[in-house]
Amino acid sequence: MSTETIDTFWAKIEIIGINPFVFVPESILNTLFENSGKSKGAIPIKGSVNDVPYLQNLVKYSGEWRLYINAKMLKNSPKRIGEQIQISITYDPEIRTLSIHPKLAHALGENVVAFKVFQNLRPSLQQEIILYIFNLKTESSVDNNVQKAIAYLLGKGRFVGREIK
Repeated sequence: MSTETIDTFWAKIEIIGINPFVFVPESILNTLFENSGKSKGAIPIKGSVNDVPYLQNLVKYSGEWRLYINAKMLKNSPKRIGEQIQISITYDPEIRTLSIHPKLAHALGENVVAFKVFQNLRPSLQQEIILYIFNLKTESSVDNNVQKAIAYLLGKGRFVGREIK
């Protein structure tokens, strides 16, 4: 599998729910499928948005492959719907592992029900929760969001824009 292909394209930022995204051209998708050796599940990618580097996963949602554009990739991205941006993209074969934040691990260890719910979430949602808390900058934000995550797992609220189904 080759990982050398870096494609660049222009795309308009769109939104689904609260999430800004762009569609990736079919020819580039086919190259990513070929380089990653798969066309299902999240595909790890890297590149740049308006020359700012990013690491991200390309995902299929509601039948369409989407590159979600978060605020780390593009400042104020939710307010920039309709804007044209330049994107470079390539398959990223590097293994990405994140450790669970110690405060989240401690909270899950103290709440058996929340831990069981967390363990039964699909892996991508587990990673989304771990990544969200991992990227918080202040201890007060971590503390607040760990509490929100536990409440979410117990069916008592929303977290990362979702409700437990």
